[in-house]
Amino acid sequence: MSSPNRRVAQLRELLRRYNREYHELDAPSVPDAEYDRLFHELEELEAANPGLKTLDSPTQRVGGRPLTAFEPVRHAVPMLSIRTETDFGPGGAANFDARVRRELGLPSHLSVEYAAELKFDGLAISLRYESGVLVRAATRGDGETGEDVTHNIRTIDQIPLCLAGQAPAVLEVRGEVYMRRDAFDALNARQRELGEKTFVNPRNAAAGAVRQLDFKIAAKRPLSFFAYGLGEVVDWDIPLTHSGMLDALAAFGLPVCPDREVTRGAAGLIDFHDSIAAKRDKLPFDIDGVVYKVNDRALQTQLGFVSREPRWAVAHKYPAQEMLTTVEAINVQVGRTGTITPVARLAPVFVGGVTVTNATLHNIDRIRQLDVRVGDTVIVRRAGDVIPEVVDVVMDRRPLREESVDLLETRQVPQYEPFEMPTSCPVCGSHVVREEGEAAYRCTGGLVCTAQRKQALLHFASRRAMDIEGLGDKLVDQLVDVGLVRTPADIYRLGILKLAELDRMAAKSASNLLAGIDKSRNTTLARFIFALGIRNVGETTAKDLARHFGKLDGLIEAASREDESAALSVLQSVPDIGPVVAHSIRDFLREPHNVEVIEQLRANGVSWPEFEPSEVVPAGPLLGKTLVITGTLPTLSRDEAKALIEAAGGKAAGSVSKKTDYLVAGEAAGSKLDKAQELGVPILDEAALLALLAKQPE
Repeated sequence: MSSPNRRVAQLRELLRRYNREYHELDAPSVPDAEYDRLFHELEELEAANPGLKTLDSPTQRVGGRPLTAFEPVRHAVPMLSIRTETDFGPGGAANFDARVRRELGLPSHLSVEYAAELKFDGLAISLRYESGVLVRAATRGDGETGEDVTHNIRTIDQIPLCLAGQAPAVLEVRGEVYMRRDAFDALNARQRELGEKTFVNPRNAAAGAVRQLDFKIAAKRPLSFFAYGLGEVVDWDIPLTHSGMLDALAAFGLPVCPDREVTRGAAGLIDFHDSIAAKRDKLPFDIDGVVYKVNDRALQTQLGFVSREPRWAVAHKYPAQEMLTTVEAINVQVGRTGTITPVARLAPVFVGGVTVTNATLHNIDRIRQLDVRVGDTVIVRRAGDVIPEVVDVVMDRRPLREESVDLLETRQVPQYEPFEMPTSCPVCGSHVVREEGEAAYRCTGGLVCTAQRKQALLHFASRRAMDIEGLGDKLVDQLVDVGLVRTPADIYRLGILKLAELDRMAAKSASNLLAGIDKSRNTTLARFIFALGIRNVGETTAKDLARHFGKLDGLIEAASREDESAALSVLQSVPDIGPVVAHSIRDFLREPHNVEVIEQLRANGVSWPEFEPSEVVPAGPLLGKTLVITGTLPTLSRDEAKALIEAAGGKAAGSVSKKTDYLVAGEAAGSKLDKAQELGVPILDEAALLALLAKQPE
C-alpha cells in the first residue's frame, strides 16, 4: 500500500471511532479541534487522490448511527452539517463572501445580505409539530436516520408542546439542545455531593441527558433549546428570508437566540464575528463560533448544495478552547497564602488564542480523578482570561513499558508512576500539610517562605496586628524586591540610609517610618500572635490564646509537644478552639523556621507584658459573657466598644448565636438585630452597655 492509502485508512478508522464517541456514546475522547484537523486532512488527501474517495468515507456522511435502544426516525429532509471555515481571522468571513458572490455571479458593486447567528455547542435536534402539537423529537443520527428521543425532549420547559397561533399542518423545527454554564456547574456540584462522576463539559452533559432511556434522568438535568432552521414543512408559506423565518418561529413560541443579526457583505460578517468574540466568555452558554447564512431563501435555492454541505452557509469558528498536547512534567507552585497548586508543564499548544505551556491541575484530588501522569496526552482548555486547565486524559495514548511478571510473561504498564504531592515546600523547605476537610496542601513556613513573603509582611504590619504606620503595599514591594526585608524580623533592622535610597522615600519619610517601627516594638501578646499570620487564627482567637497561656513560651511549648494528641488536647482546652484551629497552630509553631523568626523578633526588641495564666483572666462585670456589636454607636467606635468589653472580661464575637449573651445595637442595625430578636437575645444600646460595664463584678 502507498503512503496516501495507509494514511487515508488510518484517518477513516480514527474519524469513525471519534464520530461514534461523539454522536452515539456522548463521550468524546478528543476535542473538536482535533477531530476537525483530522477531517480536513482526510478531505485534502481525497481531493488530491480522487481514486481513494469512497461512498462510506466519513467525508461523505454526517454523524453516527442511531443507538438500537431508540426507535429509528427517518428524516423527511436530511439533517446535514455545514462547512467549517478554518481561517479564524477576518479571512474566514471574506472567503465565504467571495465564494457566494462567485457562485451567484454578482458584479463587484453588489453586496449579499446575510443572517449571522451563533454556533452553539450542544446536540442537534429535530422537532416535528403536526397541527401545532409536538409529536416527535429526533436526534441527527447519521443525517438520514436519527433516534426518537421525544420522551426526553418533552422534559425541556423551553420547548412548547403546542405552538402558538395558526400553526402549519406539519412543521419540523431544527435546533440545538444545550446546557447553560450555571446549570452545568450546579449539576456537577450535585454529582460531587452524591459521590458520582462529574461531567467534562456542558455539551456532554446535555447530549447524555437527551439520550437517556429513562426520561426521569433527563428531567433532572436543566436543559435549554434554541431553534435555528427547518426540516419538512406542509401548509405554511415560509417567509422569504432566513431571518424572517426565525422571527416566525419565535412568534410560534419557540425559543430563538437573540444574539443574531442581518448584515451585508464581508465587512458586516467580520463586524459580527468580532462583536461576538468580544462577549463570548460572558455568554451564559458555550459557543465555538458563529454561522453565516445567505438571508434570501431564493438565493439559497439557487446556490444549492455540494456533497454533504449547503453552499449558502458556513461555520466560522473561533480559536479552539480545547486542544490536545502532552504533559512533559508536573511541578507545584506556592501561592501568596501558602497554597500549593500542582501545575502541568506542557508541550506548547495554541489554544484559546494564545500559546499555552502550563496548565493548572487544581489539587491532588483532581489529579487522582483524572489520573494525570507525565507523558500523557491531555485535553487542555482555555476560555477567555481563565487560567488554562487540564480537563481530561486520552488514555489510549498513554506511553507504556513492559514489566516482567515471571520468566515467561510480561505485561504492559504505564511508563510513569502517579504524581504525589511534596512533603516539604519547594520554595523554603518547610513542612507541607493538608488540613482535614480541605483539598489544598499548604506550606507551614509563613514567616520565611519567599512565595508568601509580601503577604506575610503586610499582615504583620497591619493596623490590627503590629500597627506599623507607613508600611504599606508599595513600600513592602520595594523592600522585598531590593532584598532589604526577607522576614518580619528584618523590619526591625532597617536603617535610615538604606530606606532613604528607595523610590519616593526621602529622609523625613524614612525617619517617620523608623519611628513607627520603633513604636511597634511595644505591643501585646494578642496582637503579636495575630501578626504571625497563623492560618485560622484571627483577632479573637489570638486574644483567647493570650488570655489562656499568658506567655508566648507557654503556647509554643504546648504546640510543640512530641505527643500530637496531647498537644492538640492542650490547645483545644482554650475556649472556642476546635481541632482545625488547633492543627493550624501546631503546624505553624512546630516549624523551626517560624520559631527562629519569632526569636529574632524578640532579640530585636519586640516585647509585650506577660502574665501567669491565673493572672490573665480579668475579673470584670462581663466575665464569661459573649457580646455582639452591630450598627453605629453614638460615641464609641466599634474598636473602642470591643476593647471595653474585653477589658471587663467579656468576649466580642462577630455573629449572633444561641451562645450570645447580649447584642449591642446602634443606628442602622441590620440582620444581626433580627437574628437576636428571633433567638430572644437581650438588646443593649450604648448607654445600657456603659451601665453594665460600670457594675461591680459579683
